[in-house]
Amino acid sequence: MAIALNTLVEEADRYLNASRIQDYCPNGLQVEGRPQVSRIVTGVTASQALLDAAVEAEADVVLVHHGYFWKGENPCVVGMKQRRLKALLANDISLLAYHLPLDLHPEVGNNVQLARQLDIIVEGPLEPDNPRTVGLIGSLAEPMTARDFARRVREVLGREPLLVEGDRMISRIGWCTGGGQGYIDQAIAAGVDAYLTGEVSEQTVHSARENGVSFIAAGHHATERYGVQALGDYLAKRFAIEHLFIDCANPA
Repeated sequence: MAIALNTLVEEADRYLNASRIQDYCPNGLQVEGRPQVSRIVTGVTASQALLDAAVEAEADVVLVHHGYFWKGENPCVVGMKQRRLKALLANDISLLAYHLPLDLHPEVGNNVQLARQLDIIVEGPLEPDNPRTVGLIGSLAEPMTARDFARRVREVLGREPLLVEGDRMISRIGWCTGGGQGYIDQAIAAGVDAYLTGEVSEQTVHSARENGVSFIAAGHHATERYGVQALGDYLAKRFAIEHLFIDCANPA
């Protein structure tokens, strides 16, 4: 079964409330391909590896979290950008990308989906007075040590996380997928026992150590695999089309 590309885009935009969220890139249809869609390929980033795999899979649409045309980037279509766009245009494949709308969504969002993977009970936003905050606060069903929780992260995400071990058991936890290490101070102010994100900065370690909280960096790519899969599943079920998630491994 196939549906119109415009219908797919309109539903994804509506479902993610994309037009109301300010972002660093355009959300929605970034490259237009063939007008009918029967197969979607999803992935974290619209890298050349993902595009090549999508071509091989005979995809009509590539749906990602990290697309193109970021604020401040060189607008010239040369080099890597030219090769990527050429692969899409030459094969008549559309590119759909959702950044912050996919981080924030309460059902298919990256943060909610990671919580489900790690059995974290979502309690609310990282910043209670800011309903648009990207990060979340939640709790574990049973308190556990930082090392035991890091072990759970490793088993679920399939990679060894960086752990800065705090001085307490973990019951209340804050998290933000991807490059959310800058939110650690908000998490500490919220009274968490641990903070989980994708990346780490030099100052993050000091904040964790000096406040006695545990910090876990589990990988930008690894923590953001689940939202785009959930969105792809939603669209596939909604329109009775095919969906294939392709994971192009990234150690970052």
